[in-house]
Order: sequence, then C-alpha cells, then structure tokens
Amino acid sequence: MEITTTHISGLLIIKPSVFGDERGHFFESYRQDAMKAAGVDLDFVQDNQSLSGKGILRGLHFQRNPFAQGKLVRVIKGAVLDVAVDIRKDSKTYGEHFSIELDEDNKTMFYVPPGFAHGFVTREEDTIFAYKCTNYYHKESEGAILWNSPSLGIDWGVSHPVISAKDEEAQDFSSFNSPF
Repeated sequence: MEITTTHISGLLIIKPSVFGDERGHFFESYRQDAMKAAGVDLDFVQDNQSLSGKGILRGLHFQRNPFAQGKLVRVIKGAVLDVAVDIRKDSKTYGEHFSIELDEDNKTMFYVPPGFAHGFVTREEDTIFAYKCTNYYHKESEGAILWNSPSLGIDWGVSHPVISAKDEEAQDFSSFNSPF
C-alpha cells in the first residue's frame, strides 16, 4: 500500500498493492496498521455505498461537529471524478480544492478528513462508490456547498450533471460561513 499526500494538508491518496493472475485480482482495501504508519490513526464506524448512472453529481457535502466525518472513498465499479474542498477557516488552503480520478481499474482510494466538503461526479453508468466514515451520519449536522460555485472554479468535466433537489439549493461558497 502506497500512501501519498497532496498540496492540501490532510488529503491522502492511497494506492493498494494489487495481486492479479488469470483468476482475477486481490488487494487489501484498508489496513489500519499502514494508515497508522503514515500518521493517520482512524476509527471507522460506518460504511456507505451508492449506485449511480453516468453524469450523476453528489456533493459538495459535509457534516458539522460534533458529527464531522472523515471519509475513505473508492470506486468498486465504474469511474468518478472525486473532489474535496478545504473548508477549514484557519487553513492556508481554505477554499482550495483537489480532484482525483478514481475508477475500478486504478483502484486508487482517497482519504478526505473532517473539515472538507466532498463530492463526486460519475463518469460511467452503474458506478458503485464506497466510503468508510469516521463518524455516523447525522441529518441535522449535514451541510452543502453549491457544486458549481464560481469562486471555487471546479472543473467537473460535465456541464449539466444530474443533481438532487437538496444539492440544487446548496449555498454558494462566496456567502458560505464555515463551521470549521
């Protein structure tokens, strides 16, 4: 397992060692000891999975304290562009985002700690997206930032994604007051 950092503190890219032969492949999708060796000591308490068609955008979501969540995300089938936005007010990268392609072929995983808004857009039909969370979902603590806020400048690679009514009503980042 190879763990690398990004230009935004806290975001980690995790590439598993994949062992394949004529039967298929095997890899460890999570190793607590490897994460601890990289300085990340996490307790995951909830696993989530979604199935989406091509062009579905989910995000940018976060949960406020005390229910803030870290997420270890990956694609089981299909492909996504995954995006994390730093919403930690005291961070020197506040308002910056990082995006990464995750798909069933590269098997790359992405760790997004608390203090980030997170979202993804699917690149293929029947994409299965999975994530481990460090805290339980709590409806009253959820928040969202508008996926296409001009001040964020995120290139999602799609002009008219399918989004939920809740995401349509999310707050523009220019008027957002972060709880972190």
